[in-house]
Amino acid sequence: MRMTQSTGLDLNLLVALDVLLEEQSVRGAASRLHLSEPAMSRTLGRIRKALGDPVLVRAGRQMVPTPHALAVRAEVSAVVERARALFAPGRDTDLRTVSRTFTILGHDAIVATHGAALLARAAREAPGIRLRFLSESHIDAPFLRQGTADLEIGVIDTTAPEVRQETVYEDRMLGVVRCGHPLLDGELTPERFASTAGHLIVSRRGRLRGPIDEALAELGLSRRVVASVGTYPASLFVLRETDLIGLISPWARPLAEPLGLTVFEIPLRLPAAPVGFAWHPRHDADPAHAWLRARVRELMEQGAGPAATGCTGPMDRTQRPG
Repeated sequence: MRMTQSTGLDLNLLVALDVLLEEQSVRGAASRLHLSEPAMSRTLGRIRKALGDPVLVRAGRQMVPTPHALAVRAEVSAVVERARALFAPGRDTDLRTVSRTFTILGHDAIVATHGAALLARAAREAPGIRLRFLSESHIDAPFLRQGTADLEIGVIDTTAPEVRQETVYEDRMLGVVRCGHPLLDGELTPERFASTAGHLIVSRRGRLRGPIDEALAELGLSRRVVASVGTYPASLFVLRETDLIGLISPWARPLAEPLGLTVFEIPLRLPAAPVGFAWHPRHDADPAHAWLRARVRELMEQGAGPAATGCTGPMDRTQRPG
């Protein structure tokens, strides 16, 4: 059904605008809407005229949204979803017929540990849903409110009152080193943890200090931080080739096994961090988004359990007697 205002503005332009901002490509939007590229280009021209804004501009070989387009993106998406729900009252959504793109914001380790399983579930249950994974930014921004992301996964520390949050489990950091590391010979004490070798930090903001340093300071100890990297996967490759001591989240432990790394309990009293996901309330009643949240919850619950590490025998300090 074609929706128009009394002013003559075609409200189907909102649908086109929503897709254009998702795809950031005339060709991609044309394919999604089953239009020719020239027709999609003409539609973009009409949108630009209606908004008085270029909406999408060239940046090299790509197109990027203007600041105004980014500002209205979330509201456009919300209006389109409300319109779809309005014209399909009381109907059960068949996820196999849904055509959507969801953007998930989270640590790179999220994709490495859960990405394949989530894509497999989507292929079976909702083949029209596409997933776009974005890495965490070093800049804090209201990505959920702006519509840049549909779901955020990991340690959620936002204080925005309008954001919905669900905690799946409590997380605590573990240590990780290469197999045969000198730290693994003898009793693992706070003193040896701090002084045996240099330390590698994982921080999206490039920080060189964290809760480990605060816990050591309470004992009158300090460590030598050599470097920081932005993601857990990158840190593991560095640890494999050096004597540095690193950190890993329990849900990212499966990444250590193929690299032959040893995961161990840190001999310090560390605070637990809530791990889960967050979304904007405009998605509360969206069946497709509810499906996404349910699948992510299931995968995170499965990944919260113990996992084997690359080394076996006495060097695997996470093994407990039965």
